[in-house]
Amino acid sequence: MEVIWFVVFAVLLVGYFALEGFDLGVGLLLPVLGRTREGRDRMVAAVAPFVLANEVWLVAVAGTLFGVYPLLEGEVLFGLYPVVVAMLLSWVLRDAGLWFRRRIDGSRWCGFWDAMITFGSLGLSFGWGMALYAAATGFSTSPVHPLGLMLGVVVTLLFAFHGWTFLAWRAPGAFGASRPGRALLVSGFAAAVPVLGVLAGGMPYLLEHSASPAALNVLSFMVLPCAPIMLGAQIWVWRTFHPGKDAVRLPSFF
Repeated sequence: MEVIWFVVFAVLLVGYFALEGFDLGVGLLLPVLGRTREGRDRMVAAVAPFVLANEVWLVAVAGTLFGVYPLLEGEVLFGLYPVVVAMLLSWVLRDAGLWFRRRIDGSRWCGFWDAMITFGSLGLSFGWGMALYAAATGFSTSPVHPLGLMLGVVVTLLFAFHGWTFLAWRAPGAFGASRPGRALLVSGFAAAVPVLGVLAGGMPYLLEHSASPAALNVLSFMVLPCAPIMLGAQIWVWRTFHPGKDAVRLPSFF
């Protein structure tokens, strides 16, 4: 049972990086590819239908982490407290930017919230790199370390590349490039490579710190029946919003 839940946790975390990675990547690229307000509107419109579905993966990751590995809760929250707080604030700013940017039709208003989307995406991307470094060291060292900062840069660049590939797939030619679905799969795998490395190295440690078999059985009974619903909703989103489908329609978010 411990191995099964490790696989479930790994799939959820890798899925989050591969899916939410392009959301954050698009946010990072707003000031680069969105030279005009119309361009930024189109970028947000391209990613808008996927945002909430992708964020569900993070909720599932957090629930699985603290349910399957309860002994790690204190280590994660204590060792990563400043990083976790910064990432939560970045998450709030990014989502607030997506919701508020078109509520008032003014260049300063939209410009401010566009900046919050980029700033929040940067904080989340960079924070994930630092968190992965801390996890790789068993939370024994500070995430504010040269290697942790370097990994933050790497994750940020991978997310930006994934976001660029997503835009080239979702809205072919609208941002100067066109990419097939297999290119998006490749960039998604690249975005998940750092977390795959950490999971591969930390597998023995996680298995040793799993909850009791009885607790895992109860968790399986409560959680696993919801997995098909989550997977089905994700498939519906991707089938409904195929490349070109409302990718440039205004208003840009819900």
